[in-house]
Amino acid sequence: MRDLEPIFDPKSIAVIGASREPGKIGHVIVKNFLDGGFAGSVYPINPNVDELLGLKCYPTVMDVPSNIDSAVVAVHASLVPGVLKECGEKGITGVVVISGGFSEVGNVALEQELVKVANKYSLNVIGPNCLGVLNPAARNDSIFLPIYKMGRPKVGGISFISQSGAVGGCIIDLAARAGIGMGKFVSYGNAAVVDEVDLLGYLAEDEKTRVIVAYLEGVKRGREFLKTAKEITKHKPIIVLKAGRSKEGVKAAHSHTGSLAGSHEVYQAAFKQAHVIEANRLNELFDFSKMLDYPVCSGGRIAIITNGGGTGVLAVDAVEENGLELAKFSPATERELRKILPDYANAANPLDLVGDADAARYEKALDIVMKDPGVDVVVVIVLFQTVGIDSRVVNVIVKARETGRKPIAVISTGGEYTEFHRRIMDSYGIPTYGSPSDALASVAKFVEYCKK
Repeated sequence: MRDLEPIFDPKSIAVIGASREPGKIGHVIVKNFLDGGFAGSVYPINPNVDELLGLKCYPTVMDVPSNIDSAVVAVHASLVPGVLKECGEKGITGVVVISGGFSEVGNVALEQELVKVANKYSLNVIGPNCLGVLNPAARNDSIFLPIYKMGRPKVGGISFISQSGAVGGCIIDLAARAGIGMGKFVSYGNAAVVDEVDLLGYLAEDEKTRVIVAYLEGVKRGREFLKTAKEITKHKPIIVLKAGRSKEGVKAAHSHTGSLAGSHEVYQAAFKQAHVIEANRLNELFDFSKMLDYPVCSGGRIAIITNGGGTGVLAVDAVEENGLELAKFSPATERELRKILPDYANAANPLDLVGDADAARYEKALDIVMKDPGVDVVVVIVLFQTVGIDSRVVNVIVKARETGRKPIAVISTGGEYTEFHRRIMDSYGIPTYGSPSDALASVAKFVEYCKK
């Protein structure tokens, strides 16, 4: 297995191609390290600059008097092989090459030269043609997009691998806005040296990663990918969005990262064999990963608690459409529910707390339903538009989540007030969804993984 620790958790890092110009990638990367609170040493490298953002600049990495763990390269493609040679001679083992202009534009020879240098010096190279690496726990941020334009997520247990920098940037930004915690993120571009198999192997051993999510355009080592994924999914779920499924998509993938996308049917069969969960849309990467961040569940019997009857009916439809089972409440559960419900409410599943429900009624209902041995997963629908519902219901759901008795998924549909409360719940590790179909599709993937 490749030692990728210097890339993800370096104690010192060189930014080769650092620039004084705020619009240049080399400037943004240095600034992000400083603004993000990276605790290690940052060495800007530029032969034409003496000082940058309060840091001393060096002509080359060879001129830095200290050891360097990792380097980020943002120079013209033609200069990259020479820069990698200097990194190798300096003893740097981990390199992230942001620079584009290699096999993705037909410059295969230059990429082969890069690989030759990397192999000679045993360099672990991410890229070229990539967005960078992010490790929120270590404040390691080589992403070349400014922090004020793209948010950075908090620390969490979901790690993302993205072949595409554009998709990767969207993933980071969306995760930050939703309050979803991230373990590691890496955009690996052309995968000239370090590929998806290497990255999967690293994340498999990473104790802080509980769920692995990947955006792939192609896989170079198919058999090894399948073997590695099979081993990982015994312990951690892998969710994959495979791009390049159409004929034109295959061509687009090749021109984007130089990937040979291959037959989608072959990939689907391989994913199924390895128990990899396949997403079909970008939003499903988030939807599925949030649910799969739970510990394993005991089955697919679903209880629905709602304060809106129509939304509850839609959720029941989604239960059946996704091959799940509507739980039947025990007589004891129904007796306890009748004690806390209005006379005009029905103590059956789906449990409609009716439109005047408040946080106290949700709390009592959740406590009763969570104790029912015939329930495996609880889906809570909260319509924040009703008069009786306010922020207190969030505390109720968070408290129920923290008991750890049963997995909970929340459905809330609405505008800014609703979205605000969804973000709070997501930040506490409670998966929230904007529709019953999205929620139950994610629950179904969760249950499917638990049954493997």
